[in-house]
Amino acid sequence: MSSLSRELVFLILQFLDEEKFKETVHKLEQESGFFFNMKHFEDQVQAGEWDEVEKYLCGFTKVEDNRYSMKIFFEIRKQKYLEALDRHDRAKAVEILVKDLKVFASFNEELFKEITQLLTLENFRQNEQLSKYGDTKSARNIMLMELKKLIEANPLFRDKLTFPPFKNSRLRTLINQSLNWQHQLCKNPRPNPDIKTLFTDHTCAPNNGARAPPPTNSSIVGPIPKPAGGFPPIGSHSPFQPVVSPSSAIAGWMSSTNPSLPHAAVAAAPPSLVQPPTAAQYLKHPRTPTSVPGMDYQSNDTEHLMKRIRTGQSDEVSFSGATHPPNIYSQDDLPRTVARTLSQGSNVMSMDFHPQQQTILLVGTNVGEIAIWEVGSRERLAHKPFKVWDVSACSMPLQTALMKDAIISVNRCIWGPDGSILGVAFSKHIVQIYTYSPTGELRQHLEIDAHIGGVNDIAFAHPNKQLCIVTCGDDKTIKVWDAVAGRRQYIFEGHETPVYSVCPHYKENIQFIFSTAIDGKIKAWLYDCLGSRVDYDAPGLWCTTMSYSADGTRLFSCGTSKEGDSHLVEWNESEGAIKRKYSGFRKRSLGVVQFDTTRNRFLAAGDEFMIKFWDMDNTNLLTTAEAEGGLPASPRLRFNKEGSLLAVTTSDNGIKILANTDGQRLVRMLESRTFEGTRGPSEPINTKPPIVNALGPVGNVSTALASPLDRPDRIPPQVSIVSLGPMDSSRTPDVKPRVTEEVDKVKSWRLPDIVDSAQLKALRLPDTMTTGKVVRLIYTNSGLAVLALASNAVHKLWKWQRTERNPSGKSTASVAPQLWQPTNGTLMTNDVSDANPAEESAACIALSKNDSYVMSASGGKVSLFNMMTFKVMTTFMPPPPAATFLAFHPQDNNIIAIGMEDTTIQIYNVRIDEVKTKLKGHQKRITGLAFSQTLNILVSSAADVQLCVWSTDGWEKRKSKFIQAPAGRSGPLVGETKVQFHNDQIHLLVVHESQIAIYDSKLECMRSWYPRDALSTPISTAIYSCDGLLVYTGFCDGAVGVFDADSLRLRCRIASSAYIPSSPASSSSVCPMVIAAHPSEPNQIALGMSDGAVHVVEPSDTEPKWGGLLPQENGNLPSIPSNSALNSQSSEQPPR
Repeated sequence: MSSLSRELVFLILQFLDEEKFKETVHKLEQESGFFFNMKHFEDQVQAGEWDEVEKYLCGFTKVEDNRYSMKIFFEIRKQKYLEALDRHDRAKAVEILVKDLKVFASFNEELFKEITQLLTLENFRQNEQLSKYGDTKSARNIMLMELKKLIEANPLFRDKLTFPPFKNSRLRTLINQSLNWQHQLCKNPRPNPDIKTLFTDHTCAPNNGARAPPPTNSSIVGPIPKPAGGFPPIGSHSPFQPVVSPSSAIAGWMSSTNPSLPHAAVAAAPPSLVQPPTAAQYLKHPRTPTSVPGMDYQSNDTEHLMKRIRTGQSDEVSFSGATHPPNIYSQDDLPRTVARTLSQGSNVMSMDFHPQQQTILLVGTNVGEIAIWEVGSRERLAHKPFKVWDVSACSMPLQTALMKDAIISVNRCIWGPDGSILGVAFSKHIVQIYTYSPTGELRQHLEIDAHIGGVNDIAFAHPNKQLCIVTCGDDKTIKVWDAVAGRRQYIFEGHETPVYSVCPHYKENIQFIFSTAIDGKIKAWLYDCLGSRVDYDAPGLWCTTMSYSADGTRLFSCGTSKEGDSHLVEWNESEGAIKRKYSGFRKRSLGVVQFDTTRNRFLAAGDEFMIKFWDMDNTNLLTTAEAEGGLPASPRLRFNKEGSLLAVTTSDNGIKILANTDGQRLVRMLESRTFEGTRGPSEPINTKPPIVNALGPVGNVSTALASPLDRPDRIPPQVSIVSLGPMDSSRTPDVKPRVTEEVDKVKSWRLPDIVDSAQLKALRLPDTMTTGKVVRLIYTNSGLAVLALASNAVHKLWKWQRTERNPSGKSTASVAPQLWQPTNGTLMTNDVSDANPAEESAACIALSKNDSYVMSASGGKVSLFNMMTFKVMTTFMPPPPAATFLAFHPQDNNIIAIGMEDTTIQIYNVRIDEVKTKLKGHQKRITGLAFSQTLNILVSSAADVQLCVWSTDGWEKRKSKFIQAPAGRSGPLVGETKVQFHNDQIHLLVVHESQIAIYDSKLECMRSWYPRDALSTPISTAIYSCDGLLVYTGFCDGAVGVFDADSLRLRCRIASSAYIPSSPASSSSVCPMVIAAHPSEPNQIALGMSDGAVHVVEPSDTEPKWGGLLPQENGNLPSIPSNSALNSQSSEQPPR
């Protein structure tokens, strides 16, 4: 089918959905196979309509298509089978077994036998693997989560899970345009043609032989180009709109003051946003409707048809590409539990979460300071008191304003699109732009003298694919600045009162800015300086902010009137009208209500000393949260990007972090970040970019500007500053920003040396099998089990059970797990090569994301095991050469990078059993592979101590570099080199017996650490903690060093005597060969030892984090044995 025919199917699907032909929509989805409606599929599964589920699936895939499809059908039929057993309907269960499940017997006969044996049980839950099966509803939901993952990973569903983005009623719009064109071609066009059919082309019958005069063109729409032949244009109010330039959804706002259309057979398409210059003067202030009567294309069946067209009340949800499946949500998705409380020390005026690092919060206050918090660890990463960077470069109005009244407040602070830059708008004249590094360092970038009076809002935008800064202020203007040099690029004038907020956005590659003023006027601007495209009134006619949903398809605004009436509404962009108005506000709000959106699902606003939540598709209040009290009347709030955290201001100059289940898990993972000492505010760099005077010489500074009293949400408390001087040191003590009393105290810290078992929790996992040393060790992704591969090619799996002591069933050093084996006693053993014994071969292992399969090799073929049955599902890649390292492609689980003994890297497609390409660049066997999804690269390391970077797009080699030898080391480096990307997917941990080092994406060594002093033996292994804050490093004497990941500064040393329950003398030759980091508990590790043992190690209950910083100000604290040499351990900068 051609591309246009395919698109026509999507247009028909949209039309059918808008007309509410629900069954027909899904039938066409299935028969065309172009769009898999996940919401419809979920509804069918949850309803247990198994025949319909399979029928719908068969439009997209068959059982035998690939492994993903086979697994999808197997899970569905297995669930159907278990439900029949649960109902004690044996006859139905046997029928399902014979007709539906028998097909899988040829693929895995052992599994089919196990399923058959369930018939012999009174309750199938007696089977160990099904003991956790709950009720039918919960089982379906669990299966549905697995099915969604399989469908998303299945290449046959690629590009079929997302409905193409296009406007509502697109098919009607195309018909409109076609009829409009037909009418223009009429020899005798009539002002009110009667469209009776779409089956034939439209023509206007002659009216007594006289040619009707062409209707006058509307000034709102602008001149319409005539078609060849010089046919006259039709009026702008016709339902059949002409095509004029690229259109935009906000276009309808331009004609919103025109008379409403009469009933028409086909809904009107919106006019165009982009207008010819000749229409500019009309676009600034479209105040009066045109007197030209609109063309009314009447239909004989208008009344009947209009009942089917969704017009009028806008509480219905329109169908579009971005909203094809309606929202699915639970109130549990809302962050309502207080997870953290931060003390800022001054009144918080603005907050914004980092766009990528979900727990980094930017805060601006009423005394002009900004701070950056890591909310998980409660650490303040950066702090900048207000200071004019270069007073001499300030304009005279700013200098005058500072001399008269030096009260400076942050009006808005915001992160740039990628989080590498941030902007701060102040209550007087200026904007400051900082660059931000992942280490938390802020550097001065730009200081712009932007507006006369206050700068009320700041945002970032990308007009012409260039990052720009958008500001608005008390001088009634909106300005756009180059984000690199600070040059002004545009200025928009037209508001009659101070501009309160800006909202840059784009639609169909058209960039524009919404702005609101304190008189309630909403305007829209293109980057062409031709004036406002919109002049509309916001509800309440006062302070209003606007925001789009995360996917950019829905526009909301929230504002409060001078009388205290608050209004939260969704806009219909195509008509410039309010689509829905949300209820639930206090009759008289005590301040300007602030709001935010999240997940394309929810709205939140601060009102009545609480947070109120709405479902976007329902105008009634969904729920509220009081956050354990202590909130102001109208608290400010901000969601993080994932919607798992919500920051809310408190009445005692603090911030509360509310979290849902995911958010609570996230902050718990980051609890391990602790203060290494008193962290003062980072100092700015010496170089200062010039301040940009945006306004040039100002002759009259007494221009009437809005008083701050007009905007109660922006009134800072009275603070006096004696002189201009360095403003960070001239504040009165009453308003000096403080974090907490504990942080301000100067403390001295000791670095613990853990040598005794009482100082930690350690558990040697029970093991009845005699095997060689542990060569590979991983946690399952669920954190419920540990998998080890020994040098004799045998795997061992330990599973923790749910008990009273361990109700979660997660791995812990407090409860011993079970060494798990199938009932048949099968061992999971790798294929080995006769020519190369397993003990002498390099082993490798990789686990699937759902913990169902493990891929492994020990010098022989690569084997794919079923983790439930320990059965070998398939083998591939027979030696020589042998596989030495395995890594799944992060975007396609069918693609595996396999490092080989012969120095090559093979990019292998499992599904089609084919090597796509071989990468050559190393001189010795491959020992490490790491993918970066952010950088689209693969980094390889080998026994030649060389690092190579490969593009994952074309698999070409980008760069290579040998790691640096420690200073004073004689002879070249040799031996295994391992690599692992940090969670940020940019920084790379490189591990060699001589060092651990952090490299950037250009293979530049940022910092390194070499064995010395108390940790002087060679390094055996190292790995990042799951939160990326720590590096665990094993040494050949059995010790484990815990390092800070940012600085590679040693936090603590764990001696082997602390976790091996025998005497130090007998364990002196035993060392950790491999360390595994728990997937969600950053302070838990598992150690695979050279004697074949596996130990799980955690901090003690009294000190829940490694290297907990112990204050020495109190002399009677219990002493922890320490090694003085440890206090000097620090990272070294690489030699240049």
